[in-house]
Amino acid sequence: MNPIFLFDLDQTLLNFHASEEKALEIISKKYGLAYTKDTYSHFKDYNKSLWLELEKGIISRTDLFKLRFTDFIAQCKGESLGLDPLAINNEFIATMAENGVLMDGALEFVSKLKSTISGCRIYIISNGATVNAKGRINSTGLNAFLDGIFVSEEMGIAKPAKEFFDRVLSSIGAKKEECIVIGDSLTFDMAGAKNASLDSVWFMPQAGCNSSIENEMAQYDIDYCANSFDELYKILKNWTEQISKRRQN
Repeated sequence: MNPIFLFDLDQTLLNFHASEEKALEIISKKYGLAYTKDTYSHFKDYNKSLWLELEKGIISRTDLFKLRFTDFIAQCKGESLGLDPLAINNEFIATMAENGVLMDGALEFVSKLKSTISGCRIYIISNGATVNAKGRINSTGLNAFLDGIFVSEEMGIAKPAKEFFDRVLSSIGAKKEECIVIGDSLTFDMAGAKNASLDSVWFMPQAGCNSSIENEMAQYDIDYCANSFDELYKILKNWTEQISKRRQN
């Protein structure tokens, strides 16, 4: 039985916020917008609130894209420039796609998985825009270590829906017992793994694992927690050995 690692993308292997900030600065300079660090901080918070509204079905993806850049243009004092927020949004996504930023140590980590865990397969499972996700993956060289990429926009369904994971497993011809989900999000990655009855690792390098997260671990049936790529590697290595033993028995 070959182990299958289902990795979330943003804030797990790629630094979404670094790419986002870089892309916003590039398009701001191009269109003469008064961009600042505070402007980016506001964009990030407002964008997050819009995604939550999308998740609840309050707004559409088009609404989200238009609203976030209507607000961004206003924050940058660019209302008089006559810019089209949807056109700016499309350029923003394209610019992000060309400027992927890896989490520190991510490329070395996936390379080590491939070279030391025999027969392992690595897949990306991501919510978001296909062009953005695949572009950033390719721009960092991460694609060389992947066996496949699954993006919600392309699939027409998103994490944490059980159907999202069912479709992934069906597409790659995998059994649940040989798969493990790795991600940073409780509501998308860990909840999705729970919904699909898959093993899971909560990856949280910034917050760190401690006794205060016991309630979340129990609520989402999380199997492991890792706060670094070194720790994550050990967990995946041990998990692989365990499923191999179960198969032999």
